[in-house]
Amino acid sequence: MDSAHEYEFDAIVIGGGIGGLQSALDLADQGYRTAVIEKDASIGGKMIRLSKVFPTLDCASCITTPKMAAAAHHEQITLFTYCDVNDIERKDGAIEASVTQRPRYVDIDKCIGCRKCEYECPVSVPDVEQGGFSGRKAIRIPFSNAIPQKAVLDVTNCMLCGKCASICPTGAIVYNQQPESYRITAKTAVLATGFELTSINDKRQYGMGEIPNVIDSMQMERLLAPHGPYGRVLRPSDGMIPDSIAYVQCAGSRDASMGVSYCSRVCCMYAIKQAMLLSGSLPLADITIYYMDIRAFGKNYEQFYQNAKAMGIEFVKAKVASLDTGEDGAVAVHYEDQQGEGVTTREHDMVVLSAGMLPGWSPQGQCPVSIGGDGFIKTIQPKTGPSLTDLEGVFVAGTAAGPKDIVDTITEAGGAAMEAAKYLTALHEDATEGQLASSPQGLGDERIKEAVHE
Repeated sequence: MDSAHEYEFDAIVIGGGIGGLQSALDLADQGYRTAVIEKDASIGGKMIRLSKVFPTLDCASCITTPKMAAAAHHEQITLFTYCDVNDIERKDGAIEASVTQRPRYVDIDKCIGCRKCEYECPVSVPDVEQGGFSGRKAIRIPFSNAIPQKAVLDVTNCMLCGKCASICPTGAIVYNQQPESYRITAKTAVLATGFELTSINDKRQYGMGEIPNVIDSMQMERLLAPHGPYGRVLRPSDGMIPDSIAYVQCAGSRDASMGVSYCSRVCCMYAIKQAMLLSGSLPLADITIYYMDIRAFGKNYEQFYQNAKAMGIEFVKAKVASLDTGEDGAVAVHYEDQQGEGVTTREHDMVVLSAGMLPGWSPQGQCPVSIGGDGFIKTIQPKTGPSLTDLEGVFVAGTAAGPKDIVDTITEAGGAAMEAAKYLTALHEDATEGQLASSPQGLGDERIKEAVHE
């Protein structure tokens, strides 16, 4: 391997979401050289895609963007974006990570983020960043506040017309760019690999994505975002302003038939948050939440729930059996009302499925760290040391260890950084004692001890 592609750091953080950024910043602020490895073309994770956070209804982007900028400009942090981790192993007392950087087909040293290539590109495809409701170009900056502000070319949809290369003022387009391999060595690692949402295509009873106007919770986040695809909430199939919106809880969790028998912990609260935001943007709309039970377990969460009820949001204790296409683009919800009418059907203009959480990365075959029965990384002391794994020098942060909200993610990310810093300090002390023991004067030489501690 080319020696230019070998790097050495004090710590590696796998994942550039809010948890990974918090761990990296805490380690870097203590003077440790830290590498952040992110699979997407930008850091920021899921949180940068949200509209607001619960229960404060603060702007999610306003919280995430400063941390992204702080990490990008920190002298002790190096970002590796658009990278896949091939394996992580412990070797000779160090953590070694084999990483492959996927080609952007853009020279990031030359790209100045002017977006001229994006404006010139004639190819439009559905934009996953906007829930698939709007288009994007085959070459583009991932989103407006992405870091780094570098273009990435979607080679699957590019038709090689050459317009991006001809308009680029710095000659940054590289059509024959190849993947690059890195070997990164560090003394410790923090796994902050985040989560993925269950797909609306996975459950036959809910239409497997074939029923118009049935969307998932992340798509609703984009509709609610000020910089979303429409700039307001519209029904995707026909652009109608919806008069009736329903949420189906536990649509992707607490369901053994989907292989997700656990509770995802955040679905109740984000559904209530979105319902409150919808109530503000569509004050005449009827908003209904079908739930089995509301789990409002965090600080001020119960009050948040009570506020939603006071705003007129309807909570129906029911298990939704199935969804069907209704009249005029509506969605028919078939459910069993557990407090009243029994088995019944109602129609809504839109239905949002509250998707559950799945592990964002499986270490199996790539890292010898254990996972639990739910597929998330196993912590060996979940009550007293939730960041500890069974692999020495490797710690876990945020939703990589299991479903949790943003507050708990940031808190545990700070805890993981603390554990990693303690580990690095212990290594330094062991190395110092070894040097003292091997010196001609041995450990009894007070002059050497004083010099070391200075």
